Amino acid sequence: MLKIGIVGGTGYTGVELLRILSQHPEANIQAITSRKEAGIGVAELFPNLRGRVSLKFCDPAEAGLEKCDVVFFATPNGIAMQQARSLLAAGVRVIDLAADFRIKDVAVWEKWYGMPHACPDLVAEAVYGLPEINRDKIRSARLIANPGCYPTAVQLGFLPLIEAGIVDLDHLIADVKSGVSGAGRNAEIHTLFAEAADNFKAYGVAGHRHLPEIRQGLSNVATRPVGLTFVPHLTPMIRGIHATLYARLAADIDLQALYEQRYAHEPFVDVLPAGAHPETRSVRGSNLCRIAVHRPQGGNMAVILSVTDNLVKGAAGQAVQNMNLMFGLPETLAINHAPLLP
Repeated sequence: MLKIGIVGGTGYTGVELLRILSQHPEANIQAITSRKEAGIGVAELFPNLRGRVSLKFCDPAEAGLEKCDVVFFATPNGIAMQQARSLLAAGVRVIDLAADFRIKDVAVWEKWYGMPHACPDLVAEAVYGLPEINRDKIRSARLIANPGCYPTAVQLGFLPLIEAGIVDLDHLIADVKSGVSGAGRNAEIHTLFAEAADNFKAYGVAGHRHLPEIRQGLSNVATRPVGLTFVPHLTPMIRGIHATLYARLAADIDLQALYEQRYAHEPFVDVLPAGAHPETRSVRGSNLCRIAVHRPQGGNMAVILSVTDNLVKGAAGQAVQNMNLMFGLPETLAINHAPLLP
C-alpha cells in the first residue's frame, strides 16, 4: 500500500486527484494540505467524497510528507519547486501537476512564469510525464513533471505525424478549446457564469504559457525546432479539451493506418474510425484521449481532432497513471473507468 500525500488539495485538480485515489486499491492517502482550510474535513468542502475520504485538511508543516512514498503537488505554479528538494532527499517521489519542472530551459520558464526558479538543477532530472512518449523513463523517475492539459491533447494529436517525418514542421497550427475548470477554482470574473455562459472567445493569442511546453515536446520528437501557432479558447462548458490540429503533409501516406498503428498498444489513446468527429463529452470523467484523423478533399492538409478531459488525462488521471508506472503497478489501475454520459 502506497503512502500518499497531496499538497494543495482544494482546487479542481486536487478534488479530481482525491476522487481517483480514493478508489485506488494500492493508495493510502496520509495527508492533504491546505493552510486556508486546515482543520476542515475534506467531505465538508467536497461532499462528493463523503464516505470516501475521512481526512481533514492540515497545515503543510504538520503533514509529515517526508514519511510518504509519493507526494502530489496540485498547487499553483511556484510551490512544488520550494519543497521538492527536501522531499527527494527524504526518499519521497514527487509528481508535480503544475509547471515548475516542465520546461528544461530555465530561462524560458522564468520568462513565461515571471519568477526565479528555486531549484534549476532539479529541472534537468525531472521526467516529463507523458507516458506515450516517456514510459520507460517514468518508471525509474524520482520527480515527474505532469504535462499541462493543452499540451497533452496537442502533443498526442501531432505525435504520429512528427515521428513519421511527413509534415511541414515550420507551420503547425493548434486551435484548442477548453472548459472553464481549466482556469482553476479561484473566483475570477472571466469564469463567472454570467461571463462564460452563452459565450465563446479566444485568449492568449500573443502567447500562452503552454506554448513553450508544447514546442519543447514536439521539438524533442522531431529532433529539431518546430514552428507552432497555438490559439486557446474558452468555451461555456465545465470540463473538456478539444484540439483541432493542422499540418501540411510532405508525403502521401495512409493517415488512419499511421495513427492506428502508433496507438495500438496505448491504453488511454483511442483512435476513432475514419471520418469520425470526437466529442468532449465522450471522454468526460475518463483518462482517455480520443483522436480522429481527416484529410479534407484528399488534399495535402492533415486535420487531427483530439479530445480529453482537462482534469483527468489533462491533469489528475495522468498523474495517477504516472504513479502507477513509477511503482510497478498496472498502468490502468483505478483510472480505467468509462466516461460519463450525459
